[in-house]
Amino acid sequence: MSDTIFDRIIRREIPADIVFEDEHLIGFRDIAPQAPVHVLFVPKTPIARLNDLTPAHAEIVGRLAVAAADFAKQEGFAEDGYRIVMNCNEHGGQTVFQIHLHLLAGAPLGRFGTSK
Repeated sequence: MSDTIFDRIIRREIPADIVFEDEHLIGFRDIAPQAPVHVLFVPKTPIARLNDLTPAHAEIVGRLAVAAADFAKQEGFAEDGYRIVMNCNEHGGQTVFQIHLHLLAGAPLGRFGTSK
């Protein structure tokens, strides 16, 4: 797998507004937010795409969701609501090829769907 911007953030080679970190994951604010709160949760295990997941990765994907939910509770917007999104490949909107979860919140996000 190639070296991604997320790898560089994990290694602290480039700055990021880190809001969460443990031995498995890192969470940081998106530099081009799509909502008032836009945090990316990234596993430290290199996995390029959702299509590359195997049953052995179930725990790390679960950790992403739990970290996002815990952050929403900690920041006080869990009850109002939030959205989590994972993109896969170009047509799915993936631009960095390291799986990651987007947490979006802080305003009504509206209905989720496709646009033409």
